[in-house]
Amino acid sequence: MKKMLLVIALMMGLFMLSGCACDEDAAGTGDGEFTIALITMDSMDQHWVTLHGGAQRAANAEGVSLSFMAPARKDDALQIEQVNNAVAAGVDAIVVAANGPDAITGALQAAASAGIVIVYVDSPANLAAEATFSTDNRAAGTTAGETMLANLAAAGVTSGSIGVVSVNAATASTVSRDEGFRDAFVGTDFTLLETQFADGDAARSQTYAQNFIVQGVVAMFGANEGSTVGIGNAIMADTGNVLGGGFDTSDAIMDLLNHGHLQFTMAQDPDNMGYMGVRAAVEALRGNSRGGAVVDTGANVITR
Repeated sequence: MKKMLLVIALMMGLFMLSGCACDEDAAGTGDGEFTIALITMDSMDQHWVTLHGGAQRAANAEGVSLSFMAPARKDDALQIEQVNNAVAAGVDAIVVAANGPDAITGALQAAASAGIVIVYVDSPANLAAEATFSTDNRAAGTTAGETMLANLAAAGVTSGSIGVVSVNAATASTVSRDEGFRDAFVGTDFTLLETQFADGDAARSQTYAQNFIVQGVVAMFGANEGSTVGIGNAIMADTGNVLGGGFDTSDAIMDLLNHGHLQFTMAQDPDNMGYMGVRAAVEALRGNSRGGAVVDTGANVITR
């Protein structure tokens, strides 16, 4: 009898383990009404971690399962693989921040053709979707440029060259920030140098920033978290008076800002992007379409 009870107890334990959603965020398991895949550009930037937090909060509130399927680094092929994995897993919706708006389109089209709801957060692809929740990146980039101009004026600098470090030449969000930043300098005596692309990697961004400093720039701008950290670190290691500004509010960026190695950063609202993205996906799955609405989640200038 004792052996029989032991066998039953072991079988029950195995059953509970097999059905346990012990890491629902990563594995996408769970018994919610729907299963939604969140696919960001990577899983390393604090920006995406915060966005995931907002998405998970919405998933919990709506009673759906959320699977965080971000690639380890910014790479079109890796992100496409995650989209294909989500389709193969039979998810009901994909909430995605497109690394390359053209590269990922084919995979997302296949997902949509399979009846999967597509919602964009932060950075859309070139394919119609249920809704998009992102910063008005060109406008925010212009605000960043105007803020840099004000800092330069306060420092008594009226001309000179300015370096820009970004992610790549395809990511819609950062390309728009770069364009908006440059818009602010039209008609001034400042020269904007050719943008250097570091795929969001802070170490590579720092190398490019150090090269800009050698060229004698008066200021530098980073178009995303990794770019901004790299610029700030390069300025910290330099003994000159180069000004720096960028995007996002990770712990590293805030530390550089508070120590005066950056003059400002543009704070987005990734938590709200994730929250609203999942809510929109769930609403669509329940029959309440957003009809392709584009929602500006805002950006603010953060200074020391």
